[in-house]
Amino acid sequence: MPEVTITIGGRPFDVACQAGEEHFLRSAAKLLDNEASSLLDQIGRMPEARMLLMAGLMLADRLAGTEDQMRVQGGKLAKLEAELEEFRSRPAPAPARIEVPVLPRAVTETLAEVAARSEALAAALADRLPPASDPPPPSA
Repeated sequence: MPEVTITIGGRPFDVACQAGEEHFLRSAAKLLDNEASSLLDQIGRMPEARMLLMAGLMLADRLAGTEDQMRVQGGKLAKLEAELEEFRSRPAPAPARIEVPVLPRAVTETLAEVAARSEALAAALADRLPPASDPPPPSA
């Protein structure tokens, strides 16, 4: 079983751990050391047991706050997942019916006939007009 020397609040400690877990031990010790250093900066020198107890309590408080936040977020997540499942279980909405107006065939034929008569009238009128190069007749 490997033994690792960690430093908490400027004091060294020899701690044994399982093989391969040295990194996790050092990470945990770093968190505890940060809290202990903060305490020492605020209060000054204190007995080792008190420093470790206070640093541990500060970490426990932070952990409890994080767990509370996770519980709240977990509740929100569960609610959103239930809403999502409700939406997924609903039947698909019916497609919107779009009506396109269609002109009856008789109206289309009548419009074509009116267009043909208009073109014939325009052609007849063009035949009666003098050519554009002739001067206009004097007005009376």
